[in-house]
Amino acid sequence: MALLNFKKREKFTLANAQLEAFLQGYSIEVMPRTAEKVENFRDLLPEGTRVYIAHIEGTPIDEMVATAKRLSREGYPVMPHFPARIIKDRATLADWIARYQGEAGVDQALLLAGGVEKPHGDFHASMQLLETGEFDRAGFKRLHVAGHPEGNRDIDPDGSRRNVDDALRWKQKFSETTDAQMALATQFAFDAKPIIKWADALREAGITLPIHIGIAGPAKLQTLIKFAIACGVGPSLKVLQKRAMDVSKLLMPYEPTEVLTELAAHKAANPDFNIEHVHFFPLGGIKANAEWAIENGGAAATPASKQG
Repeated sequence: MALLNFKKREKFTLANAQLEAFLQGYSIEVMPRTAEKVENFRDLLPEGTRVYIAHIEGTPIDEMVATAKRLSREGYPVMPHFPARIIKDRATLADWIARYQGEAGVDQALLLAGGVEKPHGDFHASMQLLETGEFDRAGFKRLHVAGHPEGNRDIDPDGSRRNVDDALRWKQKFSETTDAQMALATQFAFDAKPIIKWADALREAGITLPIHIGIAGPAKLQTLIKFAIACGVGPSLKVLQKRAMDVSKLLMPYEPTEVLTELAAHKAANPDFNIEHVHFFPLGGIKANAEWAIENGGAAATPASKQG
């Protein structure tokens, strides 16, 4: 019995070490209204954590810039969203870049189409934003673009991956012409096996952009199912539905421990695996997500206010 217990502890320690390594340098996403609820990000996030600011249709650019300024002041590198379909024209794009840069010191951005059916102006895809050259002209150091481990029916209504994969090949070529570092920031998923299969397929297809895998933070199961349906997360939705059928788990908050532990083990066994970082969608709240990371991320997840 003692030997058995020792083996369990040994396995647990190994899994923890792998997970801690995988969580190093994680990023997290906020919105102006969710950021307002956080009194001090330094009490929750490690020094240097990249914070994405989601730009939802209808959010004034003033609120976005103010949030970026606040986060930058607290010591965090900020990566605001630039959703193509809500940007009216090139002049608007240049103005947003100048404001973020001038008022908040921003030098990185996530470019995406944006979940708006009808474009507000000239742009409908992130590739068009890249083609303007405005980000390179401003000297942005890092540009992330969207990745979809389970496809995207907004881009491929027929359920295929044709348009998504064509766009990835275009972005791969663009990454070879820009001075900015590029990476894929993905939609969230809940099942490690399809994520691994997708990532491996990208590499085989010559897509070498590093992947920052989207993961939903701790939240009520009902909340996650609602977001998963709204965002078109398909295959891994079954993971949530299966969990919902277990009455003992239905009332328990979902935590991303299982999917991340499996991905971490794969990364440890395959160091060249192209997923480099974890990007959290804190669907159950920023504080809950940060506390989970603190509990599972070891020293590297220690909040800035408690470091040193």
